[in-house]
Amino acid sequence: MTLPQALAGFAAIVVVLTLVPGLDTAVVLRGALNHSRGYGLATVAGIFTGLIIWGAAAGAGATAVLAASRTAYRLLSLAGALYLAWMGGGMLLRSFHRASRGRTAIDLGTGAAQAESASADAPLTTGVGAADAGVAPLWRGWLTGLATDLLNPKAGVFYLATIPQFMAVGVPPLLMGVLLAAVHGLCCVVWMGALAVGASWIAPRLESGAGAALERWTDRFTGGVLLGFGAKLAFDARV
Repeated sequence: MTLPQALAGFAAIVVVLTLVPGLDTAVVLRGALNHSRGYGLATVAGIFTGLIIWGAAAGAGATAVLAASRTAYRLLSLAGALYLAWMGGGMLLRSFHRASRGRTAIDLGTGAAQAESASADAPLTTGVGAADAGVAPLWRGWLTGLATDLLNPKAGVFYLATIPQFMAVGVPPLLMGVLLAAVHGLCCVVWMGALAVGASWIAPRLESGAGAALERWTDRFTGGVLLGFGAKLAFDARV
């Protein structure tokens, strides 16, 4: 198999995989809606970095250890489950806390209380999560994307199963693993980057009240997705 054939064949698989909504999609959309376009794109960059690391590991044969060792797979699965539970639980708690503060401010019925509520809910007249954008540095979005990708052992197993099938003649396995992962990463950058840009474009155009509600429900939905994926990882580690 030549290098162009290998890259094209692998691209046909990962394009379909990228378009299927999953954990990465939820994390990117949440970052773009609740923080900023830059935060969402930084999350995409973190996912890209994680894919490159998995690709290098697959090319070097490191993921074979993950597939062969049940203990290694379980440990990584449990670590991923704990991380997702921590992140998802935090989102859920924050969303209900913001809703509670908003209701308290309305009950007070004063202009000052309403201003506090508006500040707590980060109205969308300046963008969903605009207040958060100043306190949520881009490196945190990148780290979120990286950790979400690296703590999913199924990504490593997927690469272990597919990358050896697309080795090109005359190309070192490590380099080939990185090249194939870069193809996957570019698909993610194009698709998820478009989602992040689109979400950040829509968010500021919503009314203030709708924006605050969208921010809360985005956190609740994403938190629920993360908890669900975490529970599945924990279950997979047991069986």
